[in-house]
Amino acid sequence: MTKIKICGLKSREDILYVNKYLPDYIGFVFAESRRQVDDTGAGALKEVLDRRIQAVGVFVNEPLEHIIKLCREKVIDLVQLHGEEDEAYICGLKAQIPNAVIKAVRVRRPGQIEAMQKLPCDYLLLDTYSKDMYGGSGLSFDRRLIPEHCRPFFLAGGLKADNIIKAINDCHPYCVDLSSGVETEGKKDEKKIREIIEIVRKVK
Repeated sequence: MTKIKICGLKSREDILYVNKYLPDYIGFVFAESRRQVDDTGAGALKEVLDRRIQAVGVFVNEPLEHIIKLCREKVIDLVQLHGEEDEAYICGLKAQIPNAVIKAVRVRRPGQIEAMQKLPCDYLLLDTYSKDMYGGSGLSFDRRLIPEHCRPFFLAGGLKADNIIKAINDCHPYCVDLSSGVETEGKKDEKKIREIIEIVRKVK
């Protein structure tokens, strides 16, 4: 069954929504963004989060020490790297923590995903390229660029209730990753979270 990640949580209300419907993962964005949370805020939200849900920390070119601290303090369970982090960076991080690492690929050309599969991360996250932002654009990319034999990956980029089934059937991701697709006027929407989780869990 395809797993579900709801990204960009920043309020207690957001946490109560996901606790009710139990996606597999949620995301705290530590990078500069309208969805950004700080360490204290994320720590407080993690205390309220249902233990069955794993928290992913989203970072862009972050100093290793900060990520390691958040992992050791159990504020986050997985690490998502959304910048220009290379093999040396990922190896340095994994030498210090046992947490799984997700490396985002901002897809825009053939062969790009194949090259990224050589990195020592646990998962890839395939997202839409935008020259102005590292993620969260709400736009989709050409999924024909995903190679047939791809390591387990999170699929992001413009996913919502009316296209999620086709996206899953087209490329069979390990996990679908939604943020703007479960928001109304920039805030997480309980009805949309419930709807998307119900849809994904019915896909065979």
